[in-house]
This record gives sequence, structure tokens and C-alpha cells, in this order.
Amino acid sequence: MTFAALTIREARERLRRRQISSVELTQAFLARIGALNPRLNAYLTITDDEALEMARQADARIQRGEDTPLLGVPIAIKDVLSTRGVRTTAGSRILANYVPTWDATVVARLRALGAVFLGKLNCDEFAMGSSTENSAFGPTRNPWDETRVPGGSSGGSAVAVAADLCCAALGTDTGGSIRQPAALCGVTGLKNSYGRVSRYGLIAFASSLDTVGALTKDVYDAAIMLQAMEGRDPQDSTSVDVSPIDPTRLEAHGASLAGVRVGVPKEYFTAGIQPDVERAVRAAIAHLQALGAELREISLPRTPLGLPVYYIIAPAEASANLARFDGVKYGLRVQGADLIDTYRRTRGAGFGPEVKRRIMLGTYALSAGYYDAYYIRAQKVRTLIKRDFEQAFEHVDVIAAPVSPTTAFPLGAKVDDPLQMYLADVFTLPVSLAGICGISVPCGFDADGLPIGLQLIGPAFAEQRVLEVAHAYQQTTDFHLKKPPIRMP
Repeated sequence: MTFAALTIREARERLRRRQISSVELTQAFLARIGALNPRLNAYLTITDDEALEMARQADARIQRGEDTPLLGVPIAIKDVLSTRGVRTTAGSRILANYVPTWDATVVARLRALGAVFLGKLNCDEFAMGSSTENSAFGPTRNPWDETRVPGGSSGGSAVAVAADLCCAALGTDTGGSIRQPAALCGVTGLKNSYGRVSRYGLIAFASSLDTVGALTKDVYDAAIMLQAMEGRDPQDSTSVDVSPIDPTRLEAHGASLAGVRVGVPKEYFTAGIQPDVERAVRAAIAHLQALGAELREISLPRTPLGLPVYYIIAPAEASANLARFDGVKYGLRVQGADLIDTYRRTRGAGFGPEVKRRIMLGTYALSAGYYDAYYIRAQKVRTLIKRDFEQAFEHVDVIAAPVSPTTAFPLGAKVDDPLQMYLADVFTLPVSLAGICGISVPCGFDADGLPIGLQLIGPAFAEQRVLEVAHAYQQTTDFHLKKPPIRMP
């Protein structure tokens, strides 16, 4: 095993035993990034000097006998999270030269634990997209097939983990943006319950939906990352204190799922799902049963309403959040004849087509005469979607379903058809609207050798339960150990 293929847990063990230094580990990743990133475009900013300095500091802390779960471990950060002194673009021209003076809370927490930051990762502009083709800095390519998308909006994060360009990566999930790219790239991606992890320092897309999470090489690493990030933050009034995650309980739980009730929603196996995806997910569900789980068919009847509800609420919140990008306080400024003309020119030049589309959709939904008809009705249906899940969890412990209706599609295949692009998230949107947690774990491959993901969904703040079930699955399968057929030049 090369250094770059190490999981967080494996890297920490080698660092703890002084079998490798953090500097050596960081240099191995930087060399691999330098060789592969020109092809994959996973990183927008590579912080070579900063990473090596952080690694030297980590080695000094290790020499002093310090020990934290991330000390000396190289990770990377989606470029929608503020990083002190490092360019943060949100994949947009309007923030192409923006350098924050503070860290997002999750970044600060990882920094305090001694993690090494390799750089900032590509994403759909302002996290709006399902393929990482909306980035102003070019698309990211899937390492399993470089002619295909990695999913989005955390495509750079998923590719960096899949191609061994970091041990783990931070991502964000507003409607599926961690789970869907994790599935399409064959890695593990955890979407946390809304409020479990602080959003302070996250460049907002839709404030009632945005969550910060991690993409990792296995479930145990996902638990380590969540443990490091979670907890109430005074700077985010929506964050809460809950029972902390304990990664060691995953090992104690073992591979037995005796007594675990797994719900299988009939609405998630409908016309339009790729046959290979349905086959692999059903096989994974049967495997859960073989491990002792009790399967129960359930109904989430308002699942089909998730797509239209999301594409009213999320654009409405985006239109309000993105109003701050006006060329006055920070970011791109295109001078016009007067203030209004400056706004128009700046936003016209700075925002890409998808961002403009969502701003217009959101502004329309919030406008006089349409607010009640669209936004208020959508919020009421959102409550009903949440109620569907609450009723289901009265009878089951977790829900098992597909992550995406298809495997990775070709670059350019859906960029001119927004509705088809939006349908890529049809199985992840309801979970986001309900504010609950879900994880994507690799569960197979299609006929072309492209990864397929299994989605395990739990109630709000039930991440420990979801992680234990997902870990049990990974203990008895090897899909997460498969590597993309990418070669160093």
C-alpha cells in the first residue's frame, strides 16, 4: 500500500508508531496531486507551503507526545468553506480572488486537532449542481472514467478521496451534494443531520438545507471526521449539542445486524432507475438481511414531491443569500455608470448560467403574488415529507435505498437539460428537506465498471446508528476497497 492510499485510521497508526512522518506523508500526497490534478481538476488551490508547515508542526506535536485523531493527517477542503489566508472561490468568478481572514468553524476545529490542509477542492458554483460542471474553473473528471462526471456539487472532494489525493475531504450537502458524488466515485459520504455541525464560515447556498460533512475512504473514517467537527457553535444559532459520535463503538458493534429493522421504501425503486443500480442496491439490502437485519417494506408517499419542493425552497433561499454579492464589499467589481448598473454588470459577469437560473427561479417564487402560491405551499409540503420519515422511523431503525438513479454520466450529457440534471438528486432531496442524516457507501459496479452507492438513512441525530449499520456492511464487503484504474504519468 502506498502512503496516499492510507485511511485516516491507518495514517494515524503509522504516525503514532513513528513509521512515517507527517512531512513524508504530505509530500507523497503533494507529489500525487501534482501528477494527477492537471487531468482530474479536483483541486482549485494547492497549498504546498502551508501544508508542509502544518505537517512540520504536527510532527513536533507528535514528538511531544500529543495524540489526536487527525494529528498529521492530510485532508482537503471544498472551496465553499472559508480558510484563513487561502483563496476561497465557491467555484465562482465573482469570488475568484477572495481571501478570507478567518476559518470556518469546522476548519478551525480540524486545524486545532493538527490536521494538514492540502488545498481547496473544485465544486459546482456556490454548490449549485449535480456534476461539478458548473464550476467557473472547469469541470472535475471522474477517476473511474475521465470522460464522465464525478457528481456534484462536492465533485472535487469525491475525486480527491477516490484518486488518493488526500486521506479525507470536507464537502457540503444541500440536496445530495455529498452522497451523490460519493456514490458516483465509489467512496463513503456522510450527510449529517441539520444542526449537528456548524455552518459558520460556509458560503451559503440555502441556509435551511446546507450541511457540512465529510467524504472518506471508509465508514470508520467518516465517524472520525464527524467526531472532530460536531457540536454546538455560538456563532451558528442553528447548531446543537447532541450525544457525541464514538467511532470505537463501530468496532464493538461488529458485523452482526441482529435486531436492526431496515426499511425498504417502494417509492425509491421506480421506473427510470438504471437496472444495474437497482440490482446492486437490492443485492446490498439482501446482504444486510444476511447479516441479521429484518427487512420491512415501507412507504414514503410524498417522495415524488421532493424535487419540486426543493427547487422552490432552495432557489428562494439562494436568491436572498446571493444578494450580498454586489461588487461593493468584496469579490468581483465591474464598474457601471451608476450603482444599479454596477450591480448588474458585476452579477452578470460574475455569476454563471446555473446560478443565474436559480436566482431568477427563487426571486420569482418570493415575489408578490407568488409567495403564498409557491414558497409557502412548498414549506407546507416539506413538513409533510418530514412527517413521512418520522412515521417510517416508528417502525424501522434505518432506511436503505439507492443514492442516484444512474451511475456517472458522460461530461456534457445533461448541461443543456436542467430538469434531467436535477433528477440526478431525486433520491437524496427528501432526506435534505427532512433535515435527517444519510450515508452513501459503495455497493457494486455497473456493466461499465462504474461505482454504485447504497444510501442508508436515519432519523435526525441518529448518525451513530447509521454509521454502525454502514460499518457492518463494509466489514463483510470489499466494494469500498476497490480503486479506480487511474495511473500516475
